[in-house]
Amino acid sequence: MYIWGNNRRFNAFPNYCVKVFGERLQKVTIDAGFTCPNRDGALSTDGCYYCNNDAFNPSYCNAQKSVSQQLKEGIDFLNVRYKKADKYLAYFQAFTNTYKPLHELKKNYNEALSFPSVVGIIIGTRPDCVNEEILDYISELSRNYYVQIEYGVETCFDKTLLCINRGHTFAQSVKALKMSAERDIKAGIHLIFGLPGETPDDLLSQADIISELPVHSLKIHQLQVVKDTRMEILFKKNPDDFIPFTRDAYIELVISFVEKLNPDIIIDRFAGEVPPRFLAGPSIMGDTSWGFIRNDQLIQMIEKRMAEKDTWQGKYFEKRSF
Repeated sequence: MYIWGNNRRFNAFPNYCVKVFGERLQKVTIDAGFTCPNRDGALSTDGCYYCNNDAFNPSYCNAQKSVSQQLKEGIDFLNVRYKKADKYLAYFQAFTNTYKPLHELKKNYNEALSFPSVVGIIIGTRPDCVNEEILDYISELSRNYYVQIEYGVETCFDKTLLCINRGHTFAQSVKALKMSAERDIKAGIHLIFGLPGETPDDLLSQADIISELPVHSLKIHQLQVVKDTRMEILFKKNPDDFIPFTRDAYIELVISFVEKLNPDIIIDRFAGEVPPRFLAGPSIMGDTSWGFIRNDQLIQMIEKRMAEKDTWQGKYFEKRSF
């Protein structure tokens, strides 16, 4: 048994939920009609170059529907597609879910938390779109409910953030994480593997960096070049700037990253899923070796390979000071 309390070779989010709630949970995605400073002109109107929200929003998500209606339809959808759960987390995913006045945030969050069988919320946002007032309120909610904030960090390198028109710096991500930790708010982050100009060594070095930050959970996404994005233009213009990982190479990279990762960090996902109709290339980043595999299938492959290598999360983790 590993330090996270079970025999899985990484600190998995589903197992963490069982430990906290005594049972498995499902996340129900919500589009509450937020926008983003990278789209409304506050920073830019171009958006992040990889972003097309339609590529990852479930069909039931629609900002024209109330939060409650989306939760009802989402739970019905999940009960057909997956094993029925009794408890749910409302996941405010689309765009930047702290980018409204506080009174509107309260309305959205409270509506979700008052829905039957919803035991908590996850708030997806940008690290430059939180402030003390918002975080103080989220901290208040977390005293009575499970509340987690997820920051789109994407990469630890400012040169890449500039290249993808992200509109914030890594220092702003660090600041947001520390502000959250000061209020005992669980903070997750997203990282994207395969952004233009980044090498495998660059990706692996980020495990050391984030391992020293107050990160509660981590989502890793492989870059998928999606139609109708600036990234599609960059990919077609300069394909050599991108690393088209084969499936097996990606699995090895993820394992090497996880071996260096702080074992206290909960891993929520290893890859993203985009419906094939949205992909600009034949498959992921133009590489046809992946086929269309689901995230749970990829996890099985990763765990099988970790067992073959007799390795685990944090095997080579070293506490350091930056």
